[in-house]
This record gives sequence, structure tokens and C-alpha cells, in this order.
Amino acid sequence: MSSQAETGKNRFILALFGLVIAAVAVYAGYRLLAPPPPQIDVTYNTVSADGLYQVTFETDLQPVPVGETHAWILTVTTPDGAPVSDAEIAVDGGMPAHGHGLPTEPKVTENLGEGRYRVEGMRFNMGGHWEIRVGISATPGLDEAKFNIDL
Repeated sequence: MSSQAETGKNRFILALFGLVIAAVAVYAGYRLLAPPPPQIDVTYNTVSADGLYQVTFETDLQPVPVGETHAWILTVTTPDGAPVSDAEIAVDGGMPAHGHGLPTEPKVTENLGEGRYRVEGMRFNMGGHWEIRVGISATPGLDEAKFNIDL
């Protein structure tokens, strides 16, 4: 094969490779910036997976900040509104589209009574769609609530 043909072939392969990389970059950018599907509930109030608990959260910082560690107050009640006291609560989460978790390990630091729990260490390191999972173990049983947050 001549040197000129070899050079042409190499340029074609490089151009094709560049187009593939550009297409992947455009798709990744779209996935990073696209809002979640409209059927996702982004309210601060949810029912746990098995229906054992009604869970809400509130924060003094509105909107929920990016890049700033802050606290949440979780309120856990039974479906009929009775406060769930002395529950064991675990908080975890992440960005499903990115495949990574929270940059911190939030913990319940105080039982405020009346089904209210202070969670310290909430932090979101980037904008986008986040899922926060709240595991609850109390007298009604073990269950998990999930919040969807768009930042």
C-alpha cells in the first residue's frame, strides 16, 4: 500500500474516532443536564415503600444548596399522622444517572421528639437529579422512603 493511501486511511480512522467521541460527549452532556422524567415526584413529602410511614423533610436553606453542608429535619409519622418516636433512621443517596453516592455520610444527630429527627451532614456536590433514601426501623416495622431532588 502506498504511503499516500496509508495516510488517507489513517485520517479517515481518526476522523471517525473523533465523530464517535463527539457523539458520546453530546449524549453525556444531555444526560447530565436533562431534568428527570415528569413522573418523578420531587416533593419533600413521601410515603415509604411498604406504606408504613409518611416522611417529610425540611431545611432552613431554600432552595436546597449545592456544595454546602447543611441539616435536614425529618418528620416520620404513621399513615394516620401519629408521630413515630424512637425510630432508628439511616440516610443514604446518590445520583442514579452518574452511579455515585453522596459525598458525605449524613447521620441523625438528635431526636427532637414528636417524630422529628435532625439529620446533619447533607451535602450535594453538583446540580442534577439526586435520590435520597431514608431507612426507618420502628414499632410499625422496617421500611424505606425515597426522595427525588433536582438541584
